[in-house]
Amino acid sequence: MPEISPQELTPAPDPKWTEKSWVRNLAIFSVLAAILYAMVYVDVVMRAREAYLEGEKYMSWSEDPKLKAADLTQKFEKGKSSLDAKLGKNKISRDEYDRELETLAFDRDRQMEESSLKYAYVWYQTAYELFSPPESKWVRLSREKARIAREKWKQELRLKNIPFEDYMLD
Repeated sequence: MPEISPQELTPAPDPKWTEKSWVRNLAIFSVLAAILYAMVYVDVVMRAREAYLEGEKYMSWSEDPKLKAADLTQKFEKGKSSLDAKLGKNKISRDEYDRELETLAFDRDRQMEESSLKYAYVWYQTAYELFSPPESKWVRLSREKARIAREKWKQELRLKNIPFEDYMLD
């Protein structure tokens, strides 16, 4: 019978704990979870920023109606030039062109009549209600500006003799 050496009798040592497959899998999972969390965090903060900036646009429109008129006229002209190009290439009929142009004009006129303060408040509210947590800079600013926009909107409604209750504004 061949002799067995003492090295053959001793079991192979376990790999270091850091070399075990479950540790590697846990590390990979943790890194992926952190990346996913970071992506969601950045997305939510960017959406809050976008909503805040929309609120700022409407707030500036309420303070300077000429900006509102200029922006809406520019949007109308852009839509009209797009329709003109489609009509020129015979992609739409004259009837479709007239209908679309009428719709653009109606949208512009309706937006001119709408309260910019109402939209400012709604965009600020969207930023702090839908995009928090996390409590980002944009959420904090939106929360502050929403109070101001809401009070100005109430004053606007009172000046126009439009009856309302506080719960109707939320």
